[in-house]
Amino acid sequence: MTRRTFIKAAAASGIIVASGGGCKDVTSGSNAKVKIVIIGGGAAGISMAARLARSLRRAEITLIDPADRQFYQPGFTLIAAGVYKPEQVYRKQSDCMPKGVKWIKKTVVAADPAQNRVTVEGGSVFAYDFLVLTPGLQLNWNKVEGLSLKTLGQGNVHSIYDFEGAQKTWPAIQAFAKTGGRGIFTDTHTKLKCGGAPKKICLLTEHLARQAGRRTKVKIDYFSAAHALYDVPYFTPRLEAIYNERQVDVTLNVRVKGVDTQAKKVYFNKSEKIKKERTDPLTGKVATVEETVTTPFTEAYDFLHLVPPQSAPDFVRQAGLGWTEGKLAADAWAMVDKATLVHLKFPNIVCLGDVAGIPTSKTSAAIRRQVPVAAQNLIAMLEGRAPQAKYDGYAACPIITDYGHVLLCEFDYDKKPKSSLPFSLLDTSKELWPAWLLKVYVLKPLYFYGMLPGYC
Repeated sequence: MTRRTFIKAAAASGIIVASGGGCKDVTSGSNAKVKIVIIGGGAAGISMAARLARSLRRAEITLIDPADRQFYQPGFTLIAAGVYKPEQVYRKQSDCMPKGVKWIKKTVVAADPAQNRVTVEGGSVFAYDFLVLTPGLQLNWNKVEGLSLKTLGQGNVHSIYDFEGAQKTWPAIQAFAKTGGRGIFTDTHTKLKCGGAPKKICLLTEHLARQAGRRTKVKIDYFSAAHALYDVPYFTPRLEAIYNERQVDVTLNVRVKGVDTQAKKVYFNKSEKIKKERTDPLTGKVATVEETVTTPFTEAYDFLHLVPPQSAPDFVRQAGLGWTEGKLAADAWAMVDKATLVHLKFPNIVCLGDVAGIPTSKTSAAIRRQVPVAAQNLIAMLEGRAPQAKYDGYAACPIITDYGHVLLCEFDYDKKPKSSLPFSLLDTSKELWPAWLLKVYVLKPLYFYGMLPGYC
């Protein structure tokens, strides 16, 4: 399907409205002569580059990214579930690069925001007037003892957070669903890309076992580092009910510490808050205090799905671009204003996408709403105006509950539902078949033909 065919078909059927907005670029133009460097050529970086290249007629735009291919990463789950073929989720990066943008096919190793320059591998330095910080995030596989990217698949340990890993997962869950045993699915304690992904592959595996007529031979457990199965109250009750109906046990407040692939054991730490009474030695007064107690425990498995801890890329922390206080400081998520997406310390930097330290989910749907805001505010600032465009925290997480249904979670910063037409006319607190069609057949072409070119 070509982009032109997709846009016509989508507009005729109302699909574009259903996916969160129309396909057009309303970014204002400018004749300012400036140097703009974009770090990162993923969804956020390419989309920003496309919009800026059309709107800034005299700007010198440089995009730095080492990748050969542009992946539709939400498709990794569907590869692992046998719905997509691997070759369906990527395009050549060169085919996605906007016209008028200079592409430096290198990795950024350092940034100096005080001096307005970026250094890439090999030592080349690129100066800028404005910086677009969109490097995505970093998967820290080695933060789980016994786990590495190279060993995925060994000991039946898998992860859909990697392209090759997703491909290995599909035959593994097929075999598990047929032969039976215990399957353990986990998330991670950090903020993560698409927090619904580990839930999706868990529920799809359960459905696969039912389809194989082997559900009674399979035990499935979900271990989460979070305090709740999902943090958007409107959707949580139904998701909890689904796990209960499918007899998938959920354990909260646990972190994966390590894995032994030979013994097929996974090691956890469980955190619990307990209240204790303490006596002040000076006053003799007794006060009740709350302490966190950590208890280690071990679980055996036959199939294990892990999510690696995630953080901002190392150069973000080293450059002083990350938060230094609060919950976001540990993983150095970029210190950015959650409404304008302008960096709080360096006002000539806009930051969006997975690296941004803002209180919303890290999804491509969120990036779609961030890009026009960031582009408009960057153009305003280079013309000497204050940034006025605001991002409301919109994000969407289509949680696949089985082969044929999706719980379409759309929400804003306040964790309130924010459904797009025509789904706002339906009961989105329950899983829907039309949302499955949107997930499987619409969002991927929308990504390549609408979002990356900067129109959607």
